[in-house]
Amino acid sequence: MALNNAPDLTQRAPRSPRVRLGGYAILPRMLDKGRALLAGTNGEYNYACPADQRFLQFAGIDHKALKKQLAAGKNDTEILAWIREKAKNQHTEAEIQAWSAYQDQRTPADTESREFFQGIHAKIAPKRDDIITWFDLLDLDDYVTFGGKV
Repeated sequence: MALNNAPDLTQRAPRSPRVRLGGYAILPRMLDKGRALLAGTNGEYNYACPADQRFLQFAGIDHKALKKQLAAGKNDTEILAWIREKAKNQHTEAEIQAWSAYQDQRTPADTESREFFQGIHAKIAPKRDDIITWFDLLDLDDYVTFGGKV
């Protein structure tokens, strides 16, 4: 399916999870991955991955319903309006900002996630001691994936 606004994630990374749309962290990245999936250009990126699930659960949005909106060719502004209308969990602007700020600072919380995090970190940039949060790791992985040197 060709979507005019679908990024080619075999050529460049999706937006950083730090980028906001309507105050929501993660959302713009998830939209990039969903559009790319529909266009067949998602490469190694997965739509509705565990990070995306954090947004979906917070907002109360079904990933299949969101994917249908993306397939209809809606832009970010239209998607945000749809989310605001359809979200089962209606949050205030302050709640959204607090949730997004927490996501910015979220670190591996249990043994399994710490091992996973450390495994990726050791593989792509073992000498970097400034990679602490999940968003740090995602941004670094995107950078290295597309030729960045650490």
